[in-house]
Amino acid sequence: MRKLETGEFYGRHNQKLIFDAFTLTDTEYIHDKVDWHYHENPYFTYLLQGKLLESNKKESYYLKPGDLLFHNWDDAHYNIKPKDFTRGFHIQLNRNWFSNQAFESTDFEGSLAIQNPMIKMAMNAIYLEAKWNDRYTQLGIESTLHAIFDLMHKPNTKIQKTPVWVNQLKELIFEEEIIYSLENLSHKLQIHPTHLSREFSKYFCTSLGNYIRLIKVNQAFNLILLNKLSMTEICYTCGFYDQSHFIANFKRIYHTTPSKLLKNRQRR
Repeated sequence: MRKLETGEFYGRHNQKLIFDAFTLTDTEYIHDKVDWHYHENPYFTYLLQGKLLESNKKESYYLKPGDLLFHNWDDAHYNIKPKDFTRGFHIQLNRNWFSNQAFESTDFEGSLAIQNPMIKMAMNAIYLEAKWNDRYTQLGIESTLHAIFDLMHKPNTKIQKTPVWVNQLKELIFEEEIIYSLENLSHKLQIHPTHLSREFSKYFCTSLGNYIRLIKVNQAFNLILLNKLSMTEICYTCGFYDQSHFIANFKRIYHTTPSKLLKNRQRR
């Protein structure tokens, strides 16, 4: 079985940035199938375009744009790509990066599929930093990585048992139409509105309104990278009631406008 070295991924790199502690690649996948292999360092795969099947010895992931995986090192897997153009963004960390952190790499064993919109927002911020690529890029990315692993680590260390309503709420938000009424949402979850409001941030690390807002803006971010819809279509697809509301929320979170992201999406 082949071992891939630091910064090595199957495909054609549109961009590759190498720093002391991590390597970033913007990669076009060109192989229909990649046989069993593993990487010497842990890394994130963030699918930007197309579709990808990734399987390890325990489970399979059917990735679409906006899906995010984390792999610890030595996690053997294989990939199958459809005929569509497929592109992924990777962040690979050197093993010694974890030695100076408040957590261990063993806290994140195997492969993890990440849905948390706050982590995806942070990943989008790293993507933007890579495209800007100035003297502050390394600092910006490393500080954001700390925030990502802190969010990944919290559910395992600070909360021992997750209530049933937490997973039910995730399903409602991700699989059904967003419910804007706290009373209706509480009724579906069969918990009191006051309890939901008080407990939400404990399990989601932000407010309910901001959590839903992040999901909408992250969806817009991925649709802009796909470049298949107009800005007006993206605005209404993601549930914003007008363009000014869409732009204001996007700029508040990513400190840039949707049109600037579209303009810079292919920067090397």
